[in-house]
Amino acid sequence: MQSGDLVGVQTRSGPRLALVAELHGSKAAVLVGFEAKAERLPLRELDLISPLPPGAAPAASLGAFPWQFTAPVLAAATPSRQDLAAAWLLLEGEDGPMALAALVELLAPETTAQALAACWLLLHQQDFFRWRQGQVQRRSLDDLRQLRHDRRKLVLRASRRQHWQGLLAARKPLGPDQLAVAQADQRAELEALQTMALGEEAGPPGPELRQTLQAAGCGPSSAEIRRLLSDLGLWDAHRLPSLAGTTWSAGFSDDLLTQAAELALRSDEHWPGDGDRLDLTGLKTVTIDDADTREIDDALSLEPNGEAGGRIWIHVADPGRLVAAGSPLDQEALRRASSLYLANGSVPMFPPALSEGPFSLRQGQRCAAWSLAVQLDGEGAVVSHELKRSWIRPLYRLTYEDADELIELAPPPDRELAVLDGLLQRRRQWRQAQGSLQMDQSEGRIRQQDGRPELEVVEPSVSRLLVAEAMILAGAVVGSLGAQTGLALPYRSQPDCPLPSEQELLALPPGPVRHAALRKGLSRGLTTAQPASHFSLGLAAYVQITSPIRRYGDLIAQRQLAAQAAGEAAITAEELSELLERLDHALRQGIQISRDDQRHWQQVWFEAHQQQSFEGLFLRWLKPQDGLALVRLDALAMDLPVVVRESCEPGEVLVVKVREVDSFADLLRLTGQRGTGPRGLGPG
Repeated sequence: MQSGDLVGVQTRSGPRLALVAELHGSKAAVLVGFEAKAERLPLRELDLISPLPPGAAPAASLGAFPWQFTAPVLAAATPSRQDLAAAWLLLEGEDGPMALAALVELLAPETTAQALAACWLLLHQQDFFRWRQGQVQRRSLDDLRQLRHDRRKLVLRASRRQHWQGLLAARKPLGPDQLAVAQADQRAELEALQTMALGEEAGPPGPELRQTLQAAGCGPSSAEIRRLLSDLGLWDAHRLPSLAGTTWSAGFSDDLLTQAAELALRSDEHWPGDGDRLDLTGLKTVTIDDADTREIDDALSLEPNGEAGGRIWIHVADPGRLVAAGSPLDQEALRRASSLYLANGSVPMFPPALSEGPFSLRQGQRCAAWSLAVQLDGEGAVVSHELKRSWIRPLYRLTYEDADELIELAPPPDRELAVLDGLLQRRRQWRQAQGSLQMDQSEGRIRQQDGRPELEVVEPSVSRLLVAEAMILAGAVVGSLGAQTGLALPYRSQPDCPLPSEQELLALPPGPVRHAALRKGLSRGLTTAQPASHFSLGLAAYVQITSPIRRYGDLIAQRQLAAQAAGEAAITAEELSELLERLDHALRQGIQISRDDQRHWQQVWFEAHQQQSFEGLFLRWLKPQDGLALVRLDALAMDLPVVVRESCEPGEVLVVKVREVDSFADLLRLTGQRGTGPRGLGPG
């Protein structure tokens, strides 16, 4: 090979003719195509078609002398398909390689450079012969049939892909029939899209999947893919990626459901320790919960005794009666750590056959419980207490609205609730004197009803404060008992926190603004096996004890108390610490899932109210350098981040609008500006 020779090269766009300009060792500078594009290629990638004729000077292009190639000249020199087939038949039995010129002799009147070039180009566009290592080889009949079979398969596959991409580009729900006939590669693409929609690490999409996404007008982000799958009917628009693959998403196994059903059927049988329970079925006991609560794990009674209003009885469900530590049901509850609370309801820690059945303190039923009697003095301090496993029989199942009415009216036959309210208010005042923080305010959340977002605002009503104070009282008494006896329990604590001075707080408007300033300084709560003070509750020790159906830590506390009462060995602080570490991951995961779910439904709610304005109350700056503030939207009873581009002081009224919202992309941006806060702004 030398300068000026005519060669053939394979490019991305197909076979091209070229001229050798210069040789550089194992490489050559070539001029490719009629446009004479200069490239530097290895010699092994060049096919010699025709040497430069003797005496001719190297040409600068294919169109120049001595080649004088043009597209029409090459087209005229190209053999017909019939000629190529005739040559293939003529060479039957001659399977060895042959020179390009030998084939041209069969196809063209004379072996010219034009005929050689045209034949070389044709060899890369037909089936009868193959070009390999600078020589021509005739394909066998079997090879020819296989080649054409493979080509038909490629054409069919390309047709199927085009049809498939058309279905996705239409963004209409795929029916069962369409999914049933989907090819393996198409099902694999849908699985890959599901993985990408969850935001899981799956690597960049392959070329075919990229083509599919481009055909559907969809980018590679998880939000865009979720929207595409939703349009195709393959993704629930409200599916929570952070819930996927967790123990809550898997549900209870058939074995666990069977075990739960069997225990529920046997719950009326005599179980160990039942004969030692204190019979409190004669007490007038009530439960107070939301109307839709299905797991009822606490109840209240009043025992008049003439001493400072009477004894408060706080009753707590006793799931440990039926579920043994270490059993499969117990291990599953440990994995979950708590019930999971979502906009469309809760995902229970125990199967519903138990949590909504014999575990719950059901109206009119004899129920196994832990019962704590507490006597307060005139200031609200605990004078005495008694903790027993018991039998109770709730007389009424009250909603908070029912309880509010009974407390307010205090009818003579049912004055107990009003008396309890007075006792627990006294206790609340005692805690305030110990330094507890009282930050009662309405709280809003979005609930899901038939796939639609609905705003629910919970007011700090009298009955809600009563129940909350009773639960705190139970936790304080058990915490004190554990600290005095050295019993390892899951103590909830909160380190002392630096708070704004009284003068600084008084300078702020009361209510949400002042509460926001207090919350800013609070430390995160801790759960440890050793007693420690709880700053915001104003308690020296505190144990959550009143929700053992919904919190595994409360069940642990009950088991420790049961071991102590029976004179048996309770688990040590070290063992409990290890158990609490196991719980911590699931608890954090559950909290994050609940937050993700609520954030999603907030976005869905704002999508339905994009055109509205909302009255906001500036609470404090979150990132002043970015103009990001915490603002309370009073109509929603929510504190949300809002972009504010003006200088503001706590308590100023803002008009808040939706700038961007996209529930698929997990996006909500609110903007606010100072205004007079016209009344009537809000959700309507």
